[in-house]
Amino acid sequence: MCDLSSCTVMIVDDTETNIDILVEALGSDFDLRVAMDGETALEAIADETPDLILLDIMMPGMDGYEVCRSLKASPETRDIPIVFLTAMSEEQDEARGLALGAVDYITKPFSPALVKARVRNQLELKRYRDHLEDLVRERTRQLVLTQDATIQSMGTLAEYRDPETGGHIRRTQRYVRILAEHLKNQPKFQDRLNDDAIELLVKSAPLHDIGKVGVRDNILLKPGELTEEEFEEMKRHTTYGRDAILASERLLGEDSFLSVAREIAYTHQEKWDGSGYPRGLKGEEIPLFGRLMAVADVYDALISKRVYKPPYPHDTAVAMILEERGSHFDPDIVDAFLELSEAFRKIALEHADFEEEREMLSA
Repeated sequence: MCDLSSCTVMIVDDTETNIDILVEALGSDFDLRVAMDGETALEAIADETPDLILLDIMMPGMDGYEVCRSLKASPETRDIPIVFLTAMSEEQDEARGLALGAVDYITKPFSPALVKARVRNQLELKRYRDHLEDLVRERTRQLVLTQDATIQSMGTLAEYRDPETGGHIRRTQRYVRILAEHLKNQPKFQDRLNDDAIELLVKSAPLHDIGKVGVRDNILLKPGELTEEEFEEMKRHTTYGRDAILASERLLGEDSFLSVAREIAYTHQEKWDGSGYPRGLKGEEIPLFGRLMAVADVYDALISKRVYKPPYPHDTAVAMILEERGSHFDPDIVDAFLELSEAFRKIALEHADFEEEREMLSA
């Protein structure tokens, strides 16, 4: 964002007299550059972007309209304010120039004082617009940091509650990312899995088991098999997770970033054939993010050491996931998992919690 006295104004005109008048009018206030044809102007602008362009329309070769159209077509130059200077005074000529993206239109013969005033006004507007864009970027950055901090703090709470959760969170985050990135190019999923949605999924994944903070220690940390009654209590972690996230979500209003985390926490234990919990959803009734998390969660549980079981080898875990294709898991997601299984193994190895797990993954 330039200080007005240091702003660069480019004059593009094929008439030396016009250039002399403009240099005389503007030279004491702005840093000026000059080009006498469209092609030269585009080359100079590519080398160093000016803050504003005064552009003649009627020039030999490439006219001003073509120059403007070329500049507006490029992301690097489309935001440069362009003021047309022309002897073409018909209303349709002005309309055409403004339609191409020019910010102003001055007819010849022009008043140097008028040109100077309009250039100054357009540069002031540019400074204000740039300032607003900076504020928006900073506000967006702060919102993203707030989202990350909120999710991280809630995920850390789950880690403190269950010491085995830390590595599990890191691994499942990476599993769901590669699954989603793989599926986003398939027509069936591309509308749901755009880049923004995938980032939110990855951010939210650490909260899938947040509800376990509400499960009693004698159940959550039990070293043996759960009784039927204990398992019913363990199953409530999906509802506890949904309710905990929903309480925060209400403070943020509808469509908050936590809606994805709530969806994952509540539905990642549902099964494709309807035999899961808490609602017994079936097939595509289960939200996509819940279905993705289901595969990531179960694979990681299989290859991980737990107080109640040793880790399974990678190949055994893959075979067990495949066996549940179409019953526990979405068939399309299992197919993607099979193609990515080696990537899953590498993630598990890189973020393994115990040497025993590394040994089984390397076998």
